[in-house]
Amino acid sequence: MILGKRIKEFRQLNKMSQTQLAKLIGVSKVSVCGYENGKRIPSLNILLKIADVFMISLDELMGRDIKIIAEGEQKYQKTIAKEELLFLNELRKNRLVYNQVIKDPKRSVKYLKHYKTN
Repeated sequence: MILGKRIKEFRQLNKMSQTQLAKLIGVSKVSVCGYENGKRIPSLNILLKIADVFMISLDELMGRDIKIIAEGEQKYQKTIAKEELLFLNELRKNRLVYNQVIKDPKRSVKYLKHYKTN
């Protein structure tokens, strides 16, 4: 279930334990665990509290950011966050850099990792 994965993802991104999140939204740690593994479905009120804690919209929490459908032999659907879309739009403004990143994304990421550590 995507909702559970998103709750866990946002909780971990915010370096928060299940217990901490539970206290902030007024439920037990067991409930948060149940939400994350898909065994429990939070009420709308709890969903709103979770979104407020992480300062995100319900659409983001539910995995309804922006859907991209790839063309080609294999069809699939991928969700992309608003921040990722903003990054791509900025990248496209510099055609030379954009073309290099698109040409060899692994190399570009490797370069950025190296650049960041030095």
